[in-house]
Amino acid sequence: MKNRNIIDTTLEQARTWGNALYLTDGLVLTDQIAHAPISKEPQRMNFILMALCRKGRAQYSIDTHKQTVEPGDLLFISERHIVDDYEATSDFECLCIMLSTQFYHGFVQNVKNVSSLLLFSMNNPVVHLTAKEIQTYSNYYHTIREKIADESHHYRTELVQAWLLAMFYDMSGVIWRIEQSSAKKQSRSDVIFAQFIALLQEHYRKERRVGWYASQLGITAKYLSEVVKQVSKRTPNEWIDSYVVLELRVMLRNSPMTIKEITEAMNFPNQSFLGKYFKEHVGVSPSEFRKG
Repeated sequence: MKNRNIIDTTLEQARTWGNALYLTDGLVLTDQIAHAPISKEPQRMNFILMALCRKGRAQYSIDTHKQTVEPGDLLFISERHIVDDYEATSDFECLCIMLSTQFYHGFVQNVKNVSSLLLFSMNNPVVHLTAKEIQTYSNYYHTIREKIADESHHYRTELVQAWLLAMFYDMSGVIWRIEQSSAKKQSRSDVIFAQFIALLQEHYRKERRVGWYASQLGITAKYLSEVVKQVSKRTPNEWIDSYVVLELRVMLRNSPMTIKEITEAMNFPNQSFLGKYFKEHVGVSPSEFRKG
């Protein structure tokens, strides 16, 4: 990164951008990104960003790959990726939705939702929307802002999460459309990462060893680790843990299974091991999490 310092950009900082509205520590919305104090140094994004350009033009790079955003473009930036060389016209205007990975995991229903958005955003950081898609995203953005602003609503957080989930499902039509028409050739690293994620989706309940996934792909664990870290900025172990923890959250909140049954279904040696693992990653015990 040109031997410059990489600055971490957080959601807490994003809460001060323009007319930002936020919900707890996990979600921020703003339509005045042009007023954000964007540093000239490379910035590591510690949240997921999705934004629709309404006016003006911006240029930047993600992990050294140059991007241009113009009206009608939807941009994605996944957590931990590095943004640099940012420049924007004075009238640049975006409808921005920024959320932490933890908040995102709080409302997605299964790991495939996580994977589809992740893989799509990495291969398509900027896509041009149709007029109907632009209207759909805009409607969701303004409705979610309205729900965040209604602080008197007893179920405000749950309502916002429900609208976000509906938006991600609705916008999945964009993913399908782009993937059907795309002729972009993937690099070997992209292919290996996609294969790793596909294997992980199928086997994470039983397999948590990096070496096992590497052997299935016919490569060494070291090479798999290098590729996954290069492409996604996360290690294979971090990906494995994120899938397992997300599934545990979903099972504890949305299924009638006992913790003993969940322990067996997720291939943990015993409930004590599951409890320690869950508390290490979530901060509370499985029973405390289930109680809400």
